[in-house]
Amino acid sequence: MCSANAPTPRRWDGTSARSPRSRSLRVDADSPTRLVRSAQPGRCPDCGSRVDWHPRTDGDGRRVGLHPQELPAAAVPAISRWHVGSGIAHPAHDGTPWCRIPHTALCPARSAPAALTPQLTTLRRHLALHTRRLIDNGTLTAPAAPPSERTEPCMPARPIAHLLGVHYIAGHPIGAIRCVAQTRQRHRCTRPVLDDQAPHGTWTLAPTTLVNHRSRPGETMAVYDLTHLPYTEQMRWRHQHCPGHAASSAADLALTEWEPFDARLHHQHIHQRLPRGGRKQHHRP
Repeated sequence: MCSANAPTPRRWDGTSARSPRSRSLRVDADSPTRLVRSAQPGRCPDCGSRVDWHPRTDGDGRRVGLHPQELPAAAVPAISRWHVGSGIAHPAHDGTPWCRIPHTALCPARSAPAALTPQLTTLRRHLALHTRRLIDNGTLTAPAAPPSERTEPCMPARPIAHLLGVHYIAGHPIGAIRCVAQTRQRHRCTRPVLDDQAPHGTWTLAPTTLVNHRSRPGETMAVYDLTHLPYTEQMRWRHQHCPGHAASSAADLALTEWEPFDARLHHQHIHQRLPRGGRKQHHRP
């Protein structure tokens, strides 16, 4: 007679021979964010090295790119020590002998910090060799020399958008802003936020606003205005979702790339003419 409580099959070392059932990450209904808070893997556009992107507790909601491996805290300057808890990066040391370090402190495409420990110097050299291999294999394109004359681009590389009463600056051109939601295949959605079947924003000239909402007299900037759209559409843009994921409960696999616009910090991205092909709606008073 077979017993109802059959013994669990074991391997020679005593561990269970049964494979645990895989579980997919999901977001609780009462979660303040739809982001699955695991590291968002990416590549440095300058050197091609792997970078883990994490939301951070300081600043204005921007994310930070950390080197994917932990390092001994003694080898990292105190100002560059970070630790990660529950997927959130904290710019301080938690007292453990290990810590994380921002990729910018190791990136071989940037100038080396003034003081690097021998271990960090060796790690930076390894990343430089990796970058050289990527360039030799054609995987990474070496940065081109800056043009001698500055030309006005057809579309801003980092456009300024006005939605929900706030000026934001995007990380990509308007047409290249990509949805951050998770698909059924557990990959990031490839569709853009801008959709031909949804209402569009309008390029307009607006006063150059400072962070305290004051304006510089006589100065204007090109803004992609979304404030005339319905509230649900403005929220879709703010959450960086395509129309198919506007009302979906799917988790987000990446952080939104909007940053609060500050004329002092983002002055190089201010364009005083409307983009070529951008239809002007009106001048704001």
